[in-house]
Amino acid sequence: MNETEPQRQLNAALGRIASGLFVLTVRQGNAETGMLASWVQQCSFEPPQISVAIRKNRPVLTWLTSGALFTINILDDSETDMIVHFGRGFELNEPAFVGVEVERSQDNPPIIKDALAFLECEVVGRCSAGDHALSIGRVLAGRMLDEGNPMVHIRKSGAHY
Repeated sequence: MNETEPQRQLNAALGRIASGLFVLTVRQGNAETGMLASWVQQCSFEPPQISVAIRKNRPVLTWLTSGALFTINILDDSETDMIVHFGRGFELNEPAFVGVEVERSQDNPPIIKDALAFLECEVVGRCSAGDHALSIGRVLAGRMLDEGNPMVHIRKSGAHY
């Protein structure tokens, strides 16, 4: 597909919207999975809430229904191994945490021990956002796990990740 110069410029400008890199973890019964996410943003102070944009064809959306719990693991700027590991994507029945140290509790999704910080959230809403679904999560808990800088991601084009 050949881009016109105005489209190329628009895509370049959109790509310069900085985002972080995160690993979203979710659990359903005894099954659990994780995915690399870059479109995560705080969207409310009171109550504290975040939004997460996930491509509509991602199977993990079937687990992110109203009331579901998920964890946002905030990556440190040195954790490129997590990008490689979670960037490939996992099917819901595929083990996502082989070789990754996680903290598990009875009901909550896994917390990645090497993350900079984490936020435990509950899905309180969802809306369509073009080719993505925007899930809203009320933040229930969170804490810092390490000192450092969050990973920042700047894309060359706003037309793809």
